[in-house]
Amino acid sequence: MSQEIRAIVRIGDTDLDGNKQVAYSLTKIRGIGIATAYAICRKLGIDPHAILGALSEEQINKLDWAVRNLHELAPAWFLNRRKDPETGKDLHLIGAELVLAAKRDVDLMKKLKSWKGVRHSLGLKVRGQRTVTTGRLGPVAGVTKKKAAAGGK
Repeated sequence: MSQEIRAIVRIGDTDLDGNKQVAYSLTKIRGIGIATAYAICRKLGIDPHAILGALSEEQINKLDWAVRNLHELAPAWFLNRRKDPETGKDLHLIGAELVLAAKRDVDLMKKLKSWKGVRHSLGLKVRGQRTVTTGRLGPVAGVTKKKAAAGGK
């Protein structure tokens, strides 16, 4: 009995490689790491080492639902956005939502002119790292040699 394997599977608004194992394919979704992928598979009763493209349509739909609604399956400490400032809810953001939320957070810090916001706006390190010798930005000054004097050495 030969089962057809789909080359591309769409889960969480992301095209995933159907030839890879379920757990490792899920990690290609921004916001889903390997621990989260294994936890999702365990909760749904899907073998994390099965080939993603060989799963049934029902199992893929269950995976898609779980990725989008992880806050309903996992405890609060497992989520990547706890006590969202706008809604107050515990969320797990994926894909573009995660990127936009991080950008909104930085923009809010800049607007409030908090210490971290000021550091972000100046393009400096934010978390207390040294700035004297590391993290230098901009073009490299470099060293330029003076042209050898004509007729010299």
